[in-house]
Amino acid sequence: MSVPEKVEVYFDYACPFADSAARWVSELRKQIGDEVQFEFKFFPLEQVNAPADVEEAIWDLPRENRSPARHSMQAGAAALQQGAEAFDAFNLELMRLKHSEGKDHGKRASILEAARRAGLNLARFEEDLEDDDLLDIVREHFETGVAEHGVFGTPTFVFPSGTSVYLQLLPAPTAEEAVPLWREFVATAEGRPNFREFKRTRRPSK
Repeated sequence: MSVPEKVEVYFDYACPFADSAARWVSELRKQIGDEVQFEFKFFPLEQVNAPADVEEAIWDLPRENRSPARHSMQAGAAALQQGAEAFDAFNLELMRLKHSEGKDHGKRASILEAARRAGLNLARFEEDLEDDDLLDIVREHFETGVAEHGVFGTPTFVFPSGTSVYLQLLPAPTAEEAVPLWREFVATAEGRPNFREFKRTRRPSK
């Protein structure tokens, strides 16, 4: 049996395109999980978009500072301590709360509700939430994404070859569309290096 190829996906809980990508990946795991292994990586857009005169990175902010990215990604790192499946389940639930139910993904109530829905060990999760050292995971993901793959937005897919592609996808593909779209995406990303950018225009309203 062949080993699945690993594809990294850089994401931010606040990003609607990352939410669509996470749902797409969830469906792909059901259908072709023996072919592709997806691994999600933190990429806080709040850090990307920080004003130039702000010296402190979000992972260095004091706990009391209002930072949805810091709070949500520290929570994601806490979920990761319970394993990859727990992490992926938590990610889906927190993004569902944010993008489908209109909840604030940086609020503790939303974070705990996502953990509950994902079936995490809540006592351990709440204990890990207090560990600010877990923010080192967020920093490492972000710095690696920028330095090694040129990541600038979410979601960005990084293939085993080193090819990395930013993709805006909305809405998420249906179960029937998921695999054909994935194969088309991979074929274009890997097989058409001269295909630099594809962007739909928006017709002016009349």
